[in-house]
Amino acid sequence: MANPAHDPTLYTHRDAVPVTRALISVSDKTGLTELAAALSAAGVELVSTGSTAATIREAGHAVTEVSEITGFPESLDGRVKTLHPGVHAGILADLRLESHQQQLSELDIKAFDLVVVNLYPFRETVLSGAAPAEVIEQIDIGGPALVRAAAKNHANVAIVVSPTRYPEIVAALATGGTTLEQRTGLAAEAFGHTASYDSAVAEWFSVANAAPTLSVNATLVSELRYGENSHQDAALYAVSGGSGIAQATLLHGKEMSYNNYVDADAALRAAFDFTQPAVAIVKHANPCGVAVAAPKAPDAIASAHRRAHDCDPTSAFGGVIAANRPVTLAMAETVQEIFTEVLVAPAFDADALTVLKSKKNLRLLQLPEGYTRPSVEVRQISGGFLAQSSDVVSSRAEVPWTLVSGAEVDAETLADLEFAWTACRSVKSNAILLAHGGASVGVGMGQVNRVDSCHLAVTRAGERAAGSVAASDAYFPFADGLQVLLDAGVKAVVQPGGSVRDPEVIAAAREAGVSMYFATERHFFH
Repeated sequence: MANPAHDPTLYTHRDAVPVTRALISVSDKTGLTELAAALSAAGVELVSTGSTAATIREAGHAVTEVSEITGFPESLDGRVKTLHPGVHAGILADLRLESHQQQLSELDIKAFDLVVVNLYPFRETVLSGAAPAEVIEQIDIGGPALVRAAAKNHANVAIVVSPTRYPEIVAALATGGTTLEQRTGLAAEAFGHTASYDSAVAEWFSVANAAPTLSVNATLVSELRYGENSHQDAALYAVSGGSGIAQATLLHGKEMSYNNYVDADAALRAAFDFTQPAVAIVKHANPCGVAVAAPKAPDAIASAHRRAHDCDPTSAFGGVIAANRPVTLAMAETVQEIFTEVLVAPAFDADALTVLKSKKNLRLLQLPEGYTRPSVEVRQISGGFLAQSSDVVSSRAEVPWTLVSGAEVDAETLADLEFAWTACRSVKSNAILLAHGGASVGVGMGQVNRVDSCHLAVTRAGERAAGSVAASDAYFPFADGLQVLLDAGVKAVVQPGGSVRDPEVIAAAREAGVSMYFATERHFFH
């Protein structure tokens, strides 16, 4: 039941709240002395704890220890510092209510206008490989209590959990104080901060006790114009510590759309499967061209792009391009001639940017440093989530292939088979990919039977199918799909095998004199 004292008609409206008293207790000392200097210069009373107070004092600024307010020293090795009515009443008092102001006066407690807190480095301690006892000591108790109290009372208190927010607090000192809109935004960030922190703790306990739970916490980055279709709302959220497409920087062009992000991530999935310079071109989350650099190519990434584009120029129109190397001038000059929605890469040469920025509608997306794909993939279903470890193509050294038909192929053909097998992983099932010379020449994807995928790959390859190699993401359930490839002149095939009709499929390959390898692992991509 709501407290009748909080009838909104009893409130005194507060927009700008001057900062006169601040509580500061931070593990991350980034920007602390600069913030303390600005607050002190503005006449703000500083109250702090432990090492934070010591840092402020060493910088030459007056600071009051929390223990002076509570009348109790920090105890239990620092486990108890701020958990006291003298602190929390000063944070939670709703100064819009005369009754709260009166109670503070009777209790001789002063209110806080600003609380600056960031939490113990729990995640960092876990990642360091520390022993469980050390990890447990990094579970913050007082910090989240301070954050949540200040965020709840954001009508009166500004809560800051990140050093990146310090400049706007300093700016507010000169403009009459923090605004309600500002404090509301800070409160939202604060609750997200504690939720993410608690989820990390819960996840650690779950793993440690062999009772896995899945916690998904992300922060709103931007609202998108719409989702897959114009009547759908959409937004981009980013996970803390992520280094992927959600953290990429838009260097040029219109804002990214929902579909742009989906396609760009799919293109990265394809391009970054390769250690060689590689380019993938994607349309509707499916590759329509993938290639690695030609041997001895003068401009490797430009060569990879030209060869990827040549696979299916019609589908590449209006596509999304991903490169796993910096974009060069030569690649930029080629891309400039082709209508492209998005080009995403680790970096762009300066002269390449100059060329590409002449294309008004081309979005240029630069990956964050140290781009990585998640080790676990999560997909929402009605009522829950599915999670799986990310699919990775194993090398032949890790998972040897078995020759089941024909003679061992030469080194060049084997390299093409390995390329096709890796590239095929990024194609939606049922997937068939034809390749030659380190580039796809025909792709059949997303069909409800493998025979149709074979027909599609061969049709798109045209005369280039003859002499190419083929990869299939899963086994051929019958020989009919393989026969489509054999009739088109494919000279070698790699597939996982595992069908009850493998003997029939192998017999068809042998009759055609075609070498076929079983790679054991399948690579369905739904």
